[in-house]
Amino acid sequence: MIDEVLAKREGAAGILSLNRPKAIHALTLDMVHAMTASLLQWRGDASVGVVLIDHAEGRGFCAGGDIAFLRNSALNDGGTSGRRFFHDEYQLNHLLMTYGKPVVAFMDGITMGGGVGISGPATYRVATESTKLAMPETGIGLFPDVGGGWFLSRLKGRLGQYLALTGARLDGAECLWAGLASHYLPAENLAEAKARIAADPASIPTILRELSAVPPEPKIAAHAAEIERLFASDRYEDILGALDADGSDFAAATLATLRTKSPQTCKVALRQLATSLTLPDFAANMAMEYRVGSRVLVLPDFAEGVRAVIVDKDHAPKWSPETAEGVTDDLLDQIFAPLPPAEEWQPL
Repeated sequence: MIDEVLAKREGAAGILSLNRPKAIHALTLDMVHAMTASLLQWRGDASVGVVLIDHAEGRGFCAGGDIAFLRNSALNDGGTSGRRFFHDEYQLNHLLMTYGKPVVAFMDGITMGGGVGISGPATYRVATESTKLAMPETGIGLFPDVGGGWFLSRLKGRLGQYLALTGARLDGAECLWAGLASHYLPAENLAEAKARIAADPASIPTILRELSAVPPEPKIAAHAAEIERLFASDRYEDILGALDADGSDFAAATLATLRTKSPQTCKVALRQLATSLTLPDFAANMAMEYRVGSRVLVLPDFAEGVRAVIVDKDHAPKWSPETAEGVTDDLLDQIFAPLPPAEEWQPL
């Protein structure tokens, strides 16, 4: 059996390469544990000056988490193994966010869901012309977790709310414009960047600047004002109403996209982002997201969304509740409520 995470040392760098190419490096619990173990080992090793996270081969950095595993848990063990996955994955996210050494994530190709969770906390986030970043969870009855509440809520305008609800994909130039990437490098420069950083971690900013390219115009920037206006409310019904009344092609296309998403998890995402802005630190954000994940995992929309999009691929989910109006504040309160003290998420 191949190692699904390749951990190695080169120069002063510890390198974690995701190595599950047939699944576009979607994270399994074993991969989460392997990354965490290496990071903990390197944290106390004075000869490691930087950690690099990339993918070994294939067409993307990381497509997300192991959705089939999570659905199986929801259907067959009451969510027990799925909650453990979330718990340990969120510990990895938090470890990266609070790591005492620079971390450089290379978001080359598809970077979605759990891939955002391991790149978003990095000190340096490198996009390329091949980057396709998204948090598409509302389309499968999930929500933008792995720290999505923290990162998305802090983007300019209401871009984070737009991305959380629609699952829209950003290319590398758009990631740089939005602040989800710190640098934009041609893919052909990545090998040189990694080698130079491993040889001289103190010069990371200079190395990345020298190997950067001027990105193309970010297409989404043309819609920034519309997004800020149409997604201004934290009430999902208001957003749907604003889009419906607007009349523009962009609003019509966006409304059509939202009509395919789970109303429940769209409302969850809006509350998640609003709540995150009130929290003191990333650990508190992850504790909140773990509460939500523990509940949403076993509600009907998740298993149904994965069935419709990934299992049967009929793209005709039957959401429950069917409408935004059917998702009550009481239901949201239950989803966000504290867990019993012994079950709450804790950082490593």
